[in-house]
Amino acid sequence: MPGWAKGLIIAGVLIILLVVGVIGAGVYWWSNNKDALMAKAQALVEEGQEAGRQTDNQGCVDQAIARYKGEPGLTNGISSGIFMESCLRVSSPTPGFCNEVPHETEFMKSGKWQQAQCERVGLGSDQYCRQLFQGVERFCDKQRP
Repeated sequence: MPGWAKGLIIAGVLIILLVVGVIGAGVYWWSNNKDALMAKAQALVEEGQEAGRQTDNQGCVDQAIARYKGEPGLTNGISSGIFMESCLRVSSPTPGFCNEVPHETEFMKSGKWQQAQCERVGLGSDQYCRQLFQGVERFCDKQRP
């Protein structure tokens, strides 16, 4: 067998072992952390619902943005999104809240709208800000007939 073939087989086996190792590590991590993560997510939902009972749709967005600005980044973006969406579900309607919000499936219009909203709240250069406004689109899509 030529040397290049042996090298190719060895490289293939190493890649397979690496993939299996990464998957195994992920399963191990999830099995050790899922309860804490689920409890944190449930607490965020409850916080969002409590806040939503005391405010309107725009108030939910404002609170989520304030939470996110306190500690920007991927994990707080996810947390702020969970908070906001649970808040929006129980909040009072804000007149015209969804009027300018594009549908999630209008990809070009949606991306531009999300970016404009991020710029409006002073997060135009933040790479995770748009996730928050995806939640607004999901909410508005469910509100439309």
